[in-house]
Amino acid sequence: MRPADQPATPLQQARFVAVALIVGALTGVFGGLFHLAIDTIIDWPTWLAGQTAGWRLVAASATLTMAATVFAVFITRRFAPEASGSGVPEIEGAIAGIRHVRWERVLPVKFIAGIAAIGSGLVLGREGPTIHMGGSAALAASEMFRVRHADRQALLAAGAGAGLACAFNAPMSAVLFVIEETRKQFPYTFRNYMGVFAAAITGTAVTQIISGARPDLPLSAGAAALASLPAFAILGMILGAVGMLFNRCIMAMLDVAAAWQKRAPYVWPALVGLLVGALLILAPRTVTGGERVISQIAALTPSAGVLVMLAVTRLFTSVASYSVGTPGGIFAPILSLATCIGLAFGLLAHTVFPEALSGLGVTPVSFGIVAMAALFSATVHAPAVGVVLVLELTSAYALVLPMLTACLTASLVAQWLGGRPIYGEMLERTLAQAGRGPAKGSDIGLASNRDRATH
Repeated sequence: MRPADQPATPLQQARFVAVALIVGALTGVFGGLFHLAIDTIIDWPTWLAGQTAGWRLVAASATLTMAATVFAVFITRRFAPEASGSGVPEIEGAIAGIRHVRWERVLPVKFIAGIAAIGSGLVLGREGPTIHMGGSAALAASEMFRVRHADRQALLAAGAGAGLACAFNAPMSAVLFVIEETRKQFPYTFRNYMGVFAAAITGTAVTQIISGARPDLPLSAGAAALASLPAFAILGMILGAVGMLFNRCIMAMLDVAAAWQKRAPYVWPALVGLLVGALLILAPRTVTGGERVISQIAALTPSAGVLVMLAVTRLFTSVASYSVGTPGGIFAPILSLATCIGLAFGLLAHTVFPEALSGLGVTPVSFGIVAMAALFSATVHAPAVGVVLVLELTSAYALVLPMLTACLTASLVAQWLGGRPIYGEMLERTLAQAGRGPAKGSDIGLASNRDRATH
């Protein structure tokens, strides 16, 4: 038996878990400060409104967002092009052994450019940057403690999971994310699995120390009767189609942005920045990552027509914001888009069947909460992560069964319509652009199998 194939001793296991704890803590520091910085500057339009008004306010807001967007794109392209976008495909490719993470560049670029882009009002989430920073922190710790190559892959996954935990204060979702989203690449052993737990624990703990301990989206909803499950199944079917559409729009807009980049490298980011900056004043709920938007519309519950228009607009601003090439994720935009659709569906359902649904204990907010998990499932194709993430975000544990029902139908419909996991599509696109040809989705991750060791 080769040394690499021998089971790890208790001392080796303890050392690996200790390094994973350090990886989680480092990720918590970066993620917590990232979270805090964005929360601090995201209210700049309110400050600006106190300085000017009218068309000057709109022009100033558009100019500031455009400048921040172009700045974020410039430093990303100049110093770490792989830091653009979510970062999840890069981490999956690195775990599979087909992408290289230059952590010395990715960490500062993702941190600085991510704050500039998300803080400026672009429709991007924090989870992509923190996941990528978590993987980078894992590589930094691996070099510091001279961790061998096979173990670095496991620590990469643990750091990525800790990054998700940091973004949403959701440690269990982080563990499931590694299991479900990176199942083809993760070198699964008991010891590696415990390393993911360790990183999620310290990542969440450090983030809570820095930015506070709370559910990010505390929404109230009671239990739904079993007779209401068919309504949630129908909602899931709708969101399955929306998820497939969202993925297609993302990929198509990335192609549009790439074509613009060849002709005029910074014109597309500038145009998107101008639009988003203007909307920050004219229609603020159509832009930003969406966490506050979810709380606002859940409390105010606009009409179904307004919610549908908001959903359509946010779909466009989400894919446009992602296409410019700044650091930023899609989880939060997906959740806000889903909430708009779910609330609209709930309002329409209550209009058609007011007495029936009221008697079943179902409110429009219930549909909005469940919709978040269903659209996540249809887009990412990770239904277990979607359910647990929304539960940790909202504390709406009474809606577990409706969530499972909606996620089931959403996932099936998305697959039947030809939808594929968004991160797999993005990784294939990256590999094709790098001249390696489009990798088959089922084959991604096989490159790392030969490096796996049983511990």
